[in-house]
Amino acid sequence: MKIAIATVQVPFIKGGAEILAELLKDELVKRGYQAEIVAIPFKWYPQETLFDSMIMGRMIDLTETAGEKIDLVIALKFPAYFLKHPNKAIWLLHQHRAAYDLWGTEYGDLHNLPDGEFIRNTIILNDNRYIKEARNIFTISKNVSDRLKKFNNIDSGCLYHPPKNYEKLNCKDYGNFVFYPSRINPMKRQRLLIEAAKYLKSNAQVFIAGAGSQSEINYLQSLIGNYGLINKVKLLGFISEDEKIDYYARCLCVYFGAYDEDYGYVTLESFFSKKACIIHKDAGGPLEFVKDGENGYIIDNNPKTLAEKIDFLYENKSLAKKLGESGYYLMKEMNLDWEYVIKKLLGEIK
Repeated sequence: MKIAIATVQVPFIKGGAEILAELLKDELVKRGYQAEIVAIPFKWYPQETLFDSMIMGRMIDLTETAGEKIDLVIALKFPAYFLKHPNKAIWLLHQHRAAYDLWGTEYGDLHNLPDGEFIRNTIILNDNRYIKEARNIFTISKNVSDRLKKFNNIDSGCLYHPPKNYEKLNCKDYGNFVFYPSRINPMKRQRLLIEAAKYLKSNAQVFIAGAGSQSEINYLQSLIGNYGLINKVKLLGFISEDEKIDYYARCLCVYFGAYDEDYGYVTLESFFSKKACIIHKDAGGPLEFVKDGENGYIIDNNPKTLAEKIDFLYENKSLAKKLGESGYYLMKEMNLDWEYVIKKLLGEIK
């Protein structure tokens, strides 16, 4: 059985979407299927490019390859899910968020374009038309399902999956640093964690890992210098999977500051490492896992409050351990299972 995984790729940018596509391919191959990722390049500017991307998505032909039938297409992202195929399933990571939940917010840009309203309406119209072509419609989280229902009135099922290398994640200690691995981007709000470091009263340190926007990295470095936090905050840059696993294993707790995240691998990785996770009330997907005071904290977007929580865990490491273990037990109870995900996507389980 040949299965094409249809997605989009912003050249030289790799994040959760790319990781998920690779994980899905690997899991399909493990089960004896022929699977291939088909990624089309994506660019959202200038505004004409969005229309070109939608046309390109619709024109993709994945019905056959070299004269042999492609049995199933699993589409992940806008506008790859526009493609035509008689056996199309959608496992939605997210839509073009600038036309939906980010419209009119500080993190969106489409509303600032001269024809932004027209482009937005065109995207919504085509989403309504082409998503419904799919035989099965799933999303990666309840948060994404809720958006799809709210904006497009389309029902979908939610398929949770474990993060990459989850079986290798472990706990060695509850050390003296809070860890935040993520793509460097204003929506991930590394800025807020650095702001919080100003107010730390304990000897806790802040370790931030990840690559991303150079302008944002420069801004974070300027904050660290201006606040005199060179010995308090470390920007680790890009780190390997093994390094990430080690930092998770040794940290005191994990901070995940992302705004309205689709799913949030950091939360799951934190819990598989038996570490408490601190998130915000507008975190989105992570709110489906973090329970305030049980396995982490859900707080306002206030750096002083964040500093207080870090200090509290630093001074009460037995509590940090208890919260982290509670998160780990949640992961075990939820039994995040690739076997179930694959069978649902293939239509073997209704």
